This record gives sequence, C-alpha cells and structure tokens, in this order.
Amino acid sequence: MVGVLEPSGHARRQCLVDALVDTLFRLLRDIDLAHLEQAHLELVKRRIRGKSFRRYLIHHGYPIAIDGSQKLAGDPLWAEELLQRTVGKEETRHLQYFVYVLEASLVFHNGLVIPLLSEFLEHALGDTEAQKQDCELRGFVRLSDRLKIWFPRLPIRLLLDGLYANGPVMQRCRDLHWPFMIVLKDQDLFTVWQEFHTLHARKPQGFQQNWGKRQQHFIWVNDLDYALGPNGRHRLPLHVVVCEEIWERVDERARTVTETSLHAWLSSQPLSREKVHARCNLGARYRWGIEAGFLVEKRQGYHYEHAFALDWNAMRGYHLLMRLAHGFNTLARFTRQLRSLYQELGVRGAIRFIRSSCAAPWLDPARMRVLLAEPFLLQLE
Repeated sequence: MVGVLEPSGHARRQCLVDALVDTLFRLLRDIDLAHLEQAHLELVKRRIRGKSFRRYLIHHGYPIAIDGSQKLAGDPLWAEELLQRTVGKEETRHLQYFVYVLEASLVFHNGLVIPLLSEFLEHALGDTEAQKQDCELRGFVRLSDRLKIWFPRLPIRLLLDGLYANGPVMQRCRDLHWPFMIVLKDQDLFTVWQEFHTLHARKPQGFQQNWGKRQQHFIWVNDLDYALGPNGRHRLPLHVVVCEEIWERVDERARTVTETSLHAWLSSQPLSREKVHARCNLGARYRWGIEAGFLVEKRQGYHYEHAFALDWNAMRGYHLLMRLAHGFNTLARFTRQLRSLYQELGVRGAIRFIRSSCAAPWLDPARMRVLLAEPFLLQLE
C-alpha cells in the first residue's frame, strides 16, 4: 500500500493563492468595471466633501493633471482593442501591439498625488474614415467628459503638457469652465509667441523673486488673440507667462556651478504679480507629480506595465485595482497618524508591517471590532 503524502504548508498556501487568482480573474473578466471606478471616486469625493485638501488648492481650484503613458507592448494580438505600430528596421520590421492609457490625477504642491480616472485608448475608437487609430487628444475628449460627469461642480484647474497646446483642447476647457495652465514649447503656436514678444516689448510686465534657492524672473502678456477653427473665424483670449530661473549647485568635483532654466505656460486667465507665483510655482510646475506617480507605479511594486491577464476587461480591472491601491497608500502616507511609520519603514516596509499585523495572531478581534465601530478620522498633513 502506497502512503499518500500530505501537502506541505507552503503547497497548501500556494494552492489557495492560485484559487484566489483564478477567482479574481473570472470576476474582473465578467463584471462591469464602472463599479470599481465608482468605489475609487467615491473615496476621493468623501475627502473633497470633508475639505481634506483645502490647504493645497490653487486659487480655490483643484489642480488635476492629465497625461498618457504606455502600459505594455508586445507582438501577439491578444485583443482587438490594442493599438498598433510598426517597429524594427528593414527585414526585422513588423507590427507591434500596445496598450496606452490616459490618466487623470490630483496633483498638490505638497507632493500629494491621488489617481482619479483612467481612459484606455482603443483601436476602434479612432477615426476609421481617415484610417487613424485612437490617440491622446481623442482620449482627452472622453476623459474630460467623464471627469465632468463625476465632478460636475468641482472647481477644477487643469495642468497639461505641451501636447495639449492646441485650439480644440483649449476651447473645450473653456466650454467646461475649467481654467488651465498648459506648457508652451518654443516650437508651438508660432503666432502666439510672435504676438507675445511684440506686446512685451511695448509694455513689459514682470517681477523677480527668490523661491527657495532659485532666483526667478517672471514676464507675462495678457489678452493675446488666438485664432482657431475654419479660416480662424473663432477667437480665444490667451495669456502667456515665462519664468527664467538661476540657481547654483555643487558638482561632483565640489565646484559651484550656475544653472539656468526657462519655463513657459499658456494660461486661460489673466496673470498678475499677485497670482503668478501660485499658478506657476504651486500649480503648473507640479504637473510633474503625475509623471512621478507613473514612475512609482512602474518601478516601486505596483507593476503598472504588467497585464496580469490577456483579456481586455480583466486587464483593465487589474489596472483600476492597482490605481485604487496606489490611492489608498498615498492617502495613508500623508496622514498625520501614519507619517512617522512611513518615515521609519519606508512605503514598502510600512505596507508589509500593516499587512503582517492584520494577518498575525496578536491583534485581539474583539478589541478591533470595538475600535472599528467607533468614529475615527485620519487627518492629512
């Protein structure tokens, strides 16, 4: 008679994990993902109603950055929604399929970045008559519609990169009553730059200040006339601000080196000495927060660039869960009660500590139930 070996503890745990993974996949494959999105946004809306972010607003507006990022790429066509491009040279040229996501996040000047909405670009949502696939600008229209539906009365202030410095995007923001600050590159909007330099030479406006270790010189021109639409029949008033910075740093040879940088933005609202610091330094410059959030999600354990499932609905579901988890962890990291824990252990260490504490036997379930039944408040720093 052959004895049957009992599976080890590790094997039993692995079987349980595999079963949970399969169950989660089937759930995400079949459910309406709007439920996940709703849970995420209700969490943020509760914080907004509780005025948790009031200290970080820019002229009473909530700064929201929108930017796109590639999620993954590969050769197999595993979903009809995938975008495509040609890669390689000569004999190695071939089609590559990829997933691209347009993201919206709250970006506050204290470093707090909270994910909001994700808009997946899809091949079928492009311009089929012109044989063009979906793109960021088309995705922006859909994402802005959803943002307005979820936050119809929220005073939003959009922070956008140079891709969005075009007439249709700016007109759309104006129609939605969303003030904006958009990066203005040297090669973009030639007529706007031309008028800016002409008017500034006639009537210069600006001021200088020290911000941290940087010397800043701002110049701006209000009420530039930008023509858009067929034959330029529509006019859009724009305002341009340029910031030149100078600062010193010590290089690897212990030498003092003087550095300079130049930044320019389009503003939907007139600029003044009293408003330019908040809009530029506390608002527009912190658009980088969404890019820093991408880096965290790609390199610090969230696996942004991993599909988890080669099924379009399930893949999107995993992505939304990842963004929700990032939102939870970010809010926890900025709370007064948990700040010292995150400072001592780091983000990953603090998460491991909380997880092991919840799974370990030393927490008294009866006491936990009593504590959870009482009202409590996590205060943001």
